Amino acid sequence: MDIKITNLKKVYDWVTVLDIPELTLASGELIGLVGNNGAGKTTLMRLILDVIGASSGYVESDGRRVDEDELWKTYTGSFIDGNFLIDFFTPEEYFSFIGRIYGIDKDTLEQRLKPFEPLMHGEIMGTSKFLKDFSQGNRQKVGIIGAMMIQPKVLILDEPFNYLDPSSQIIVARLIEQMNRELGTTVLISSHNLSFVTDISSRILLLEKGVIVKDLDNREGMAEGILKDYFQQQNPIPMTPPEEQA
Repeated sequence: MDIKITNLKKVYDWVTVLDIPELTLASGELIGLVGNNGAGKTTLMRLILDVIGASSGYVESDGRRVDEDELWKTYTGSFIDGNFLIDFFTPEEYFSFIGRIYGIDKDTLEQRLKPFEPLMHGEIMGTSKFLKDFSQGNRQKVGIIGAMMIQPKVLILDEPFNYLDPSSQIIVARLIEQMNRELGTTVLISSHNLSFVTDISSRILLLEKGVIVKDLDNREGMAEGILKDYFQQQNPIPMTPPEEQA
């Protein structure tokens, strides 16, 4: 499913926080969205998901504007933050709720959850705990699983590696990569973790102050060096004069 952006702007209190004249996320791409804090990454994702309205311009998913047609919701999985969860549900209730929305029967739901068992580490299912009582890391896992278990044609995840331990980060990265490769899912992920993004993404978008400053081909990790150089130039490390090192 292609996602097409046309003259998209978001303005808060006379300040333009996002300005993208034209952008296409092609069907089957795995796209990493990177940038410093305040670059506009989450704003872009919220606009694509019609969580917030654009000041001007629009987003199309499979040729339909997301603010005028809700068909895109039937094939899109997403997790932006903890507000996407239902705090007074257990994980089982939350997954069952999502299953009912997407027409997934009980047996199919159980099969869909099996690939995520290594990510859950036996700490999520069968605990009888409400989501509000889970750690940030386990809440993050539940949100990601909920977005992915529907086997979406479009997957949007904001900072999916946040709050996760190293082994869980690796599992999430491989699950995202596998879904893109095996199902042809169009994926957009944002992250401050350049290593994971450049490891799995086929394309990298660098956002700065609401503007896409680089659109990089990342086949064979070609973008990693460019990105590291860019961020190093933005935040140079001062060198200690030789006489002060003595």
